Amino acid sequence: MKPAASVIAFTVASGAGYGLLFWLALLRPLGLVPQGAWFGGVAAVLALALITAGLLSSTTHLGRPERAWRAFSQWRSSWLSREGVAAVATYVPAGLFFLSIVAGWPVLAAVSGLLAAAGAAVTVWCTGMIYASLKPIKEWHHPLVTPGYMLFGAFTGAALLAVLAGFWGMDGVPAAIAAVLGALGFALKRAYWRSVDATPPVATAESATGLGSIGQVRPLDPPHTETNYLLREMGFRIARVHAARLRMITLGGGFVAPALLLALALPVGGWVGWLLLALAAVLAIAGMLVERWLMFAQATHTVTLYYRGNA
Repeated sequence: MKPAASVIAFTVASGAGYGLLFWLALLRPLGLVPQGAWFGGVAAVLALALITAGLLSSTTHLGRPERAWRAFSQWRSSWLSREGVAAVATYVPAGLFFLSIVAGWPVLAAVSGLLAAAGAAVTVWCTGMIYASLKPIKEWHHPLVTPGYMLFGAFTGAALLAVLAGFWGMDGVPAAIAAVLGALGFALKRAYWRSVDATPPVATAESATGLGSIGQVRPLDPPHTETNYLLREMGFRIARVHAARLRMITLGGGFVAPALLLALALPVGGWVGWLLLALAAVLAIAGMLVERWLMFAQATHTVTLYYRGNA
């Protein structure tokens, strides 16, 4: 499928924002990150800024963005609608979390933070289910897709929190969490790619027509004389050699290198350690952008049977 820059930016930015909000809300009441109002306020604002930027970028992919509000009414049946409802609902406790941090109300900060963390987790889960629920696309309709969204958001969010906490001289716990999540992300992504590569197509021209018993099926004439919407959006293909190279970049640059840098920053400390944390966060975000691009570029929709003979 054709990778959409707006959707890639949305999932990466909002995932990192929700991950940052989640870890800040969980670790702050436990005293595992700096307790000052400046740190908490800056971290909460950054999380909300990433979430908002991601959500706004997603609307640019819509044909009629002014009608986006109608999606909220379909929450009973649509994961997209549930995501929208959860995202909007999460703003309430997240806003209270920020205000209580700045005002110095620890009890309200702890309660609203836990609610915001729960809302962040639910929203990211709904985002993953938007794709995992689409049966015609075997690369998305996979049991590791939604856990991957959760894990990658938690990883990038923890990496960002480690950078911020390191600036205040207390990066140990978030850096350790991010390093572990980076290693888990590497393992999950490798397992996912091995699985989808070994999974047969959802359908073939032979199974779709019921003529497989007599041999290979191919169209006598092309369905169209020129390109159309389906070919532009669903017919995108990436060369196997490029896909393999981008997978290596994702695994090495997006998971392994950040995890090693995060682990190395713990004993180093000081400004050098903080620079290692910052580099790790940058690599993690860049790796997620490549990973999301591949999620679209390698997705094969069964509608392409009509044009290519297999999906």
